[in-house]
Amino acid sequence: MSVILSASVIRVRDGLPLSASTDYEQSTGMQECRKYFKMLSRKLAQLPDRCTLKTGHYNINFISSLGVSYMMLCTENYPNVLAFSFLDELQKEFITTYNMMKTNTAVRPYCFIEFDNFIQRTKQRYNNPRSLSTKINLSDMQMEIKLRPPYQIPMCELGSANGVTSAFSVDYKGAGKISSAHQRLEPATLSGIVAFILSLLCGALNLIRGFHAIESLLQCYLLVYYTGWRNVKSFLTLGLICLCNMYLYELRNLWQLFFHVTVGAFVTLQIWLRQAQGKAPDYDV
Repeated sequence: MSVILSASVIRVRDGLPLSASTDYEQSTGMQECRKYFKMLSRKLAQLPDRCTLKTGHYNINFISSLGVSYMMLCTENYPNVLAFSFLDELQKEFITTYNMMKTNTAVRPYCFIEFDNFIQRTKQRYNNPRSLSTKINLSDMQMEIKLRPPYQIPMCELGSANGVTSAFSVDYKGAGKISSAHQRLEPATLSGIVAFILSLLCGALNLIRGFHAIESLLQCYLLVYYTGWRNVKSFLTLGLICLCNMYLYELRNLWQLFFHVTVGAFVTLQIWLRQAQGKAPDYDV
C-alpha cells in the first residue's frame, strides 16, 4: 500500500523542528527513519532545495524554501509527483500562515505544532488518490520533476553526519554547486531594509561631521552579503561603534549617541536574523 506516513516542518539554518505530524508508528523501520530525519535536519543548509533519500521500504522527500524545509516520509512505491505536490501544498500554506520573522526568531521546538491540523487534512487527501485526482492539477509538477528531478542523497553521504558539519559542495542536475563561500542570504525583510537605510544614514551623518563611517559601511556589507564568521564580525563592528561614540562623547549630545548606538544594535540584530539559505527557492508561491 502506498501512503504518506508523516511530515515535518524544519528550519534550515539550525534544524529546529517547527511543526510535525503526531502519528508516528512505533515499528523498527519507522524508528530508523526518525534517525534519518534528524541526520538530514543537520545537513539541510548544505543540500539542494529538492531531495529524496531512499531507506529500503521508505522514502524521505523534502523541499526547502525561504529558510524552511518541508519533509515527509512515505512508502517506497508512493508516486514522486504526489509526494512533491504534497510538500508544495505544505510550503504554500505555511508561508501564508506564518511570516518569516516568526520562523526566524522561534527558539522552542514545535512552536507551530497547530500546523499539524493542516498536515493531517492534507495527508488524508493525498492518501486517497481517487478523490484527489479531480481536485489538483499535477501536470506542472510532473513537468518540473521531469526537467529537474530531485537530488538522490546517497547513504554514504548521509552517514557522515556525526554531529560535525562537513564542508562539502553538492552538485546535481539543474542545481549547480552550493558551497559555504557562495551561499545566498534569505530574502530581506522590511525590518532588514529599514536597518540598511538607518545604517547608511548614520554613515552619512558621520561623514558630514568629518568623522569616519567605516563601521556603518561594514554593517551594510554584512547585512547584504554572506561571509565567514559573519555574526562574529557583526558583534565586533557593534563594539567598534560603541567605542567610537565613547570617543566622540564630548562632540555629541546624549540623544545623538543614543541614536547611533541603537541603530548599530538594531542592524546587528538584523544581521543575526538574516541567515544563509542553501538554495534560492524557485517555487511559484
